[in-house]
Formats: sequence, structure tokens, C-alpha cells
Amino acid sequence: MAEIVSIKCPNCDGELKFDPKSQGYTCEWCGSFFDQSFFDQMEGAAAAAGGDAPPAASAQSSAEEEAGRIFTCPSCGAEVVTDATTAATFCYYCHNPVVLSGRLSGNLLPDFIIPFKIPKEEASDKLIKSTNKKWFVPKNFFDSKQIENLTGVYFPYWKGEGHYVGLATAEGNRVRSWTTGDYQYTETKTFRVERGGTIDLKNWLAIALSKTNQVLAEGVQPYDFKELKPFSYGYLTGFQAERRDIEKKVIEERAGKEFRTCADSTLRSKMSGYTTITKFNSNYTKEDIDMKYTLLPVWTMTYQGKGDKVYFYSMNGQTGSVIGDFPISMPKLLLFASILSGIVLALFLLGGWLL
Repeated sequence: MAEIVSIKCPNCDGELKFDPKSQGYTCEWCGSFFDQSFFDQMEGAAAAAGGDAPPAASAQSSAEEEAGRIFTCPSCGAEVVTDATTAATFCYYCHNPVVLSGRLSGNLLPDFIIPFKIPKEEASDKLIKSTNKKWFVPKNFFDSKQIENLTGVYFPYWKGEGHYVGLATAEGNRVRSWTTGDYQYTETKTFRVERGGTIDLKNWLAIALSKTNQVLAEGVQPYDFKELKPFSYGYLTGFQAERRDIEKKVIEERAGKEFRTCADSTLRSKMSGYTTITKFNSNYTKEDIDMKYTLLPVWTMTYQGKGDKVYFYSMNGQTGSVIGDFPISMPKLLLFASILSGIVLALFLLGGWLL
């Protein structure tokens, strides 16, 4: 049995939502505002009582069907249909936010989260401004219904840090040439080069959701991890969230290889002052990799093109950096080509007349 958490306002029992602009929680019914300390106290009380969900929430067990993908909305009683990895969503009928706390508990409880910092209105404005500069994007891409599909989603990542103590050896060659009379001389000196020390690698990210587009997941990076916070269910209210389905052990080998590559690159960069570096070799006597399950904010939208082509647009929900695969309107492109051809032809004819 899974548990649905719908976080209620203690003043009017309305739904509370996290507000990226104020970094607090607002009630759309009575206008009440609560800061994060309110939820910290509630979750602390829940933990002391042996529960997982905040006491301020309305929580209920739900009869699950279809492998745990159908739940009951605690506000209106309607069915909430989800994917297997969905951890926070909205009720289709009453539009109230619900958090599927059972999918983010136990060993699936995230360690950290970066809350949304850019509200939907600002994200929509940035989308419109960025696409307005693209002449050949279809007109209906700017339709208000299409913009409304812009969705705030917390995606799961493994955030890694590595601590290495290593030693690298190589041959460094210094080459100099000079000319004396009719003769040109080249001198090559070879040195044994050693560089070693402690190397700390931080904020390595790997997406922990198999269905996510890898290009978009990496394209919205980097994030400012100075704003990383301990996970709280409250941050999910008003947004969608996905839980991980890729475990740490699956990416540990990849993480180790990438960490060692970064460490090698760091030591190699310290071997300056040589014409060439050859026979590079490294050895690490201590390797510690610490992985933390982290949720990161992304504004995302899809656009159905012709046929089965689906276009994606994503924005970093903290910094505002964007990546997208925009559709091209063939009528606009053909119109532009016709106008351009007409201008070229007119200039050609005018040039011939002047000659």
C-alpha cells in the first residue's frame, strides 16, 4: 500500500504549494504564507512520532491497481493515474497537488534537493522570448495552450564526490632548435616527471531515471550546489517529481572511470614546461566515491510534430539555462526562401540595368 500526501494549510485546510519566488509555501484559498521552518518543524515532529509524512498533511493509504499506478486523490476522491516512477503530480479533476510519499521513502528517500527558483510565469516568458528569435518555429508553438504544457519536474540524479590520493609519472621532453652557419641543430632532453597529491572531485552528476532524454538531462546543467538543501516533501508541492529507477551500483563503475579520468587530467595539467609528455601513468592509493540521491528542478515541455516526431524543450529550474530541439515550419521556410530569391533576382536585374 502506498501513501498519498496532500499538504494542507493549517488555517483553512486548503492546499499549500511551494512558491519558487519566495522560497516558501502559499495557500491559494486564504493567502497564508509559511516558510521552510514550518515544514521542518512538522517533519521533525513526524519523525519523532515514527511517521514519514508531515503531520500538516492529509495522508491516506490508497488501493493500488495496475502495479501501483492508480491512486485515490485525498481532496476529491478521484483516481490519480501515474507512471511507475512518478512521485509527485496533480489530480486531473481538482488540480490539487499530491505527493506519493511511499515512492520516496525508505531507501528511496532522496538525500538532497535543489528547490525550484524560477516560477512558471518567468519560465514561460523566457520560453516565448527565446523562441521569438527563431523565425522558422511554427506559429502554434507559441499558442497559449501549448505554453500551458510547460511543466515543472524534479528529476532524480546521483550526485557524486570523489577523494583521491595519487601519483602520476611520465617522460617530459624539452626540444630546442637553432641554426649555426649552414647547419641546423635540434636538442632533445628527456626528464622523468612526477606529480602527486590529493585530488577532490565534486558535483559529478548522473541521471537516475532510465526514461529521461540524456541530452536534455545533461544540457540544462550546471546547477549551483551552494543552494542544495536536505530533502523535504514540501518542496514537491505544486510540481511533478520522478523517483529513481537506476541504482547506485549500476553507475558506480562509470563514475569510477570518469573520476579517474578527471584526476588524470588534473595531474597531467600540472606537468607544464615540457614540449611533449609521453608514457603517462597514474596510480591511486586511496579512492573514495560518495553518491547522494538528489532531486533537481527542470521546466520541460514537449511538442508533437508531424508523424511520430516529438520535440523537447527544457529549462534549468534554478539558473534558467535552456536547451531545446525546436520544430521548423516548412511554410515559413519556403516563404523566406521565396522572398530571399526575389530580393536576389531584383538586385541582379537592377545590377544588369545599371550596367
